[in-house]
Amino acid sequence: MSPVDTQSLLMQMRTLAAQARQETPATDVPAQQGAAGESFATLLEQGIEAVNGEQHKAAELKKAFELGDPNVELSQVMLQAQKASLSFEAMTQVRNKLVEAYKEIMNMPI
Repeated sequence: MSPVDTQSLLMQMRTLAAQARQETPATDVPAQQGAAGESFATLLEQGIEAVNGEQHKAAELKKAFELGDPNVELSQVMLQAQKASLSFEAMTQVRNKLVEAYKEIMNMPI
C-alpha cells in the first residue's frame, strides 16, 4: 500500500466540505425538477436511500481493506466512513426538524 499523500487527502477533504456547504450539489436532483414533479415523500425516500447507499459503500470498503485488498487505501476507507457519518447526521437532523414541525402543528389551536 502506498503512503498517504497528505496534500491530496487535505484537498479531498476541502472539496467535500465545499460540497457539503452547497445547498444543491451537482449530483443531486435540480431544485426545479424537485419542486415541479416529485412529492415530499418521494424526495425523503430518495434521501434515505442515498444515506443507506453511503453506509453500504463504507461497509464494503472497510471489509475490503480488512481483507487486504491492494486497491483499497486507508484514506479511501476513512473518507467514505466520514461521508456516511455526515450523511446520517444530516438525515437525523432533518428527522428532528420534521418531528418538531409535526409537534408544533399538533399544538396549534383549531
